[in-house]
Amino acid sequence: MDYLAKLSPIAARHKDISDKMSQGGLSGEEFVKLSKEYAELGPVVDLYNEYKSAVDGKAGAEEMLSDPDMAELAQAELAELKEKIPALEDKIKIALLPKDSADSKNAILEIRAGTGGDEAALFAADLFTMYKNYAGLQGWRVEVMDASESDLGGYKEIIMSVSGDHVFAKLKYESGGHRVQRVPKTETQGRIHTSAATVAVLPEAEDVDVVLDEKDLRIDVYRSQGSGGQSVNTTDSAVRVTHIPTGLFVAMQEEKSQHKNKAKAMKLLKTKLYDMERQKADAARAADRKGQIGSGDRSERIRTYNFPQSRMTDHRIGLTLYNLDEIMAGPGLAEVVDALTTQAQADALANLEI
Repeated sequence: MDYLAKLSPIAARHKDISDKMSQGGLSGEEFVKLSKEYAELGPVVDLYNEYKSAVDGKAGAEEMLSDPDMAELAQAELAELKEKIPALEDKIKIALLPKDSADSKNAILEIRAGTGGDEAALFAADLFTMYKNYAGLQGWRVEVMDASESDLGGYKEIIMSVSGDHVFAKLKYESGGHRVQRVPKTETQGRIHTSAATVAVLPEAEDVDVVLDEKDLRIDVYRSQGSGGQSVNTTDSAVRVTHIPTGLFVAMQEEKSQHKNKAKAMKLLKTKLYDMERQKADAARAADRKGQIGSGDRSERIRTYNFPQSRMTDHRIGLTLYNLDEIMAGPGLAEVVDALTTQAQADALANLEI
């Protein structure tokens, strides 16, 4: 494949954007849009320049072979470039893969306790801590949007928004069923129990992604409820927003302010509607593709955390690691995310027609 020909128009577009931005006269919205495109094309253009330099260097070294005084130097340079050029071509292939338009977006994570009662709720809390710590290491910002605590300090459900650079790209493969095998704190005889929690990772919708018509919404307010059903607020601060055409609804009660709860509910509702459309598009596009990770099937059991053996297994890619404490603490999750991303790229490359 002629990679220079493939990348040349991208480099030209990158320069064209740079010229437009330096000339001025753009509206704020136009400038932001072009800035985003410029930043996205930047890494590809860097590869183009490095690859062009390597190809030119190879041609120059081949010419020097005929010069007895330069032949030895040329041979050394050619040996180096024969390794460098294929490695660059591999990077270019990955750079040319079709991009998920949501990769650069923030994300909303929903963690729900599954089978296992109180132990499942404690496991959901452990997953929340794992993702929160991992996000902190990435320099991302985490905000709890809503939470329902269990009696023992776990979470029946917790919803968090994560903001930062390419959050969805790194977290999207976390959607699915997570299973834990360990001796619960409530177990007096030391028996290992199996519990589960589900994780849903949704790309956060921006205002341009979903436009809601007020007539399509029903907004109800009510008094916040704590665990056990007791009222935790004396005012009607909790908000439920229902999207009438789809029947989707979102309830928020984390904040004491009705206004703040409504804003969070609208944000989550837009995200769910955006995700619904993405799921439809993905299903249509991948109807004949099976077994690929990142399908977003949240009913699929994707991972097992075995505490007695300090073992984590991701069943989709057959990855087994024995540093469970480090993974649950957050830093060790990076190795899992990198492995899933690498496998997803390999799957995409296998289907790439270039």
